Amino acid sequence: MNTEKKTLNVKPPQSLQHASGAPGNPQSAPWLAGLNPAQAKAVTHGEEPLLILAGAGSGKTRVITSRIAWMVAEKGFDAASILAVTFTNKAAAEMKERVVNLVPTAERVMIRTFHSFGAWLLRRNAAAAGLSSDFTIYDNDDQISLLAQILEGKPRRELRLWASRISRAKDEGLSPNDDLRDFLLDPAFPDIYHAYEQRLRSIGNVDFGDLILLPIKLLQTRTEIRERIRQRFRVILVDEYQDTNIAQYRLLRELSGPHTWLGVVGDDDQSIYRFRGAEVENILEFPNIFPGTKVVKLEQNYRSTATILNIASTVVANNSGRLGKTLWTAGDSGEKALIACLEDQETEAEWCADQIEASGNFAQTAILYRTNAQSRVFETIFRRRNIPCRVIGTVSFYQREEVKDVLAYLAWISNPLDEVAFRRIANKPLRGLGKASQDKIISEALTSSGGNILTVCSQNPLGMKGKAAKALSVLSEIYQCFSGTRIEEFEHLGFLIQELTVHTGLIEHYREIDKIENSRRTENIQELINAAASTPATREGLTEFLELVELDQSILVEENEEGDKVTLITMHNTKGLEFDRVFITGLEDGLFPRNSDDTAELEEERRLFYVAITRARRQVAFTLCRRRLLWGSYRETTPSEFLEEIPPEAVQHIGGDNKKENLANPWHPGVSFYHEDYGVGIVQKRTRKEGSTAIIAVFESGQRAILIPEFSAHKMEILSTKEYARPTKF
Repeated sequence: MNTEKKTLNVKPPQSLQHASGAPGNPQSAPWLAGLNPAQAKAVTHGEEPLLILAGAGSGKTRVITSRIAWMVAEKGFDAASILAVTFTNKAAAEMKERVVNLVPTAERVMIRTFHSFGAWLLRRNAAAAGLSSDFTIYDNDDQISLLAQILEGKPRRELRLWASRISRAKDEGLSPNDDLRDFLLDPAFPDIYHAYEQRLRSIGNVDFGDLILLPIKLLQTRTEIRERIRQRFRVILVDEYQDTNIAQYRLLRELSGPHTWLGVVGDDDQSIYRFRGAEVENILEFPNIFPGTKVVKLEQNYRSTATILNIASTVVANNSGRLGKTLWTAGDSGEKALIACLEDQETEAEWCADQIEASGNFAQTAILYRTNAQSRVFETIFRRRNIPCRVIGTVSFYQREEVKDVLAYLAWISNPLDEVAFRRIANKPLRGLGKASQDKIISEALTSSGGNILTVCSQNPLGMKGKAAKALSVLSEIYQCFSGTRIEEFEHLGFLIQELTVHTGLIEHYREIDKIENSRRTENIQELINAAASTPATREGLTEFLELVELDQSILVEENEEGDKVTLITMHNTKGLEFDRVFITGLEDGLFPRNSDDTAELEEERRLFYVAITRARRQVAFTLCRRRLLWGSYRETTPSEFLEEIPPEAVQHIGGDNKKENLANPWHPGVSFYHEDYGVGIVQKRTRKEGSTAIIAVFESGQRAILIPEFSAHKMEILSTKEYARPTKF
């Protein structure tokens, strides 16, 4: 793999400036009109395998649709002999509409997702595949239900784990008869996978993985079907090829014959779904796998300013696993990007709010973050300041399952008559207290105990036995440990929540789910702890916190998804989106990029950064915090290594530069600050004391003091970087 230069061509290369097909020199045919030279080259390429490396904002969808139109209208291909594969039904429908608008006779072109095509192939060759043509496709819940019949008595979370592993094995093209030792070391997996497949085949149905795996097997074992399909589809085009997994690549190999016009479109720099099974090597190795491949690079960007493209290209050039290209634009150079070094996540959200309020344009503004948990503070502060916002790709923070579970425990501790809260927590994690038992408890509480569910739990007047009796005892103990005067034993409400989630087993429950789903639910619980860290651990504090959350929800209910709103979204969910102004937040090591010694994972994180940057059309800002609240306590942070890769001439710094020694810890010698007890002082020396940063400072009064900023942050304010709190035109 070659690595591109870390420079940007702001204007088109000289060799392309006067080529036919450039914007402003439209070709006579509508499918060629207005194409730039690289796009025209890709559209009119001949029979040899074609790899279109399409940079962000380079018009790849137009190239795909124009190539299909060109093949039908100029090369004489029967529309029914063309197969185009993309990743969503919506994208397939939009692509079909654009093709037909260019060439009405292209109506019979087949444009489908991989799974949709697999289902089409299997239904038309059902007998050969050992299926009935009216087979049912099982989703994840169906898989779990089937496994429950095989693994009787196993908890649902374990069943979800096995279902996830089976799906991942199929994504990698592995059947139960393959050697699975390199895939998973668990010795039980091959037998469970084999039993699952036998049961699935016996009832004649398939799961989503089968929609790729069974067509591969069919085409490999039935050569007459393979040849018939290859004769039918003389042209195959695959969109978003960087997101394909191993099984999808193998299916493509079986579909492609020596005379197939094969073309794939993708961007190796935008391969960000490794956790879903996507294999970036599919696109990197395409020229080696298909000899004679012509590589066409779409590098002209029609979305972003030259400054934004310079930053994106320079950063991603640090990856070694790439084919290499440099984005350029014929448009404006644009404004410098901002790097804002802020005190903590509250200040980070306030600073973003300042910028947004100063210039408006909510609908074309996006706040990007690495993890869903980071949305909480932005949601809270934006709503407090009446900045309309919407959370994309997930539910609002306080509506997330794991957050609602913790809040239900708090609500029941606050009020043991709360039936709704009790029903949510009674059997979570599983305690053997099902709906029927809960109904009896509620009925007994209403008839004999004035609605007090705690009384029923502690006295067990129903005479429940076994697991149910133990569950009542556990719930009673939980209430006793975290209610009344016991609340005041905690430093703040955040620490109470932290201990509560451990004591109840809720945090362990969601850790297991995170392993199964590759999710970040425990991070949302951590963020709820952070949200409560400023609330005193008292009965009044608990009531106030629950009230504030409820008020936040009432605001949320009144909102709808339309209108002039700021978008809050994870970087992964921004793929395919664009905004005038983008804030990329949380640029700290361990958060983004996440801590990892895996080079492949680090390079994928860098590609994610590249995707985030290229969502911006006009303006981009990067934010980081000097300290971040984690599990209820502040911890000093280190700036993301990605910040050091940004070309310095492309940015303006707010609140310091991006040197790690200055951003990671602002309390270096020479910094002036204000202390509520001592007045204005200057740091003379910085050292470490009991694992924390300590400073020796001298004050205007002549007094000297040794301070630990981590524990005195509420009394100290840095004066030398105070300007970061003021809005900067952006």
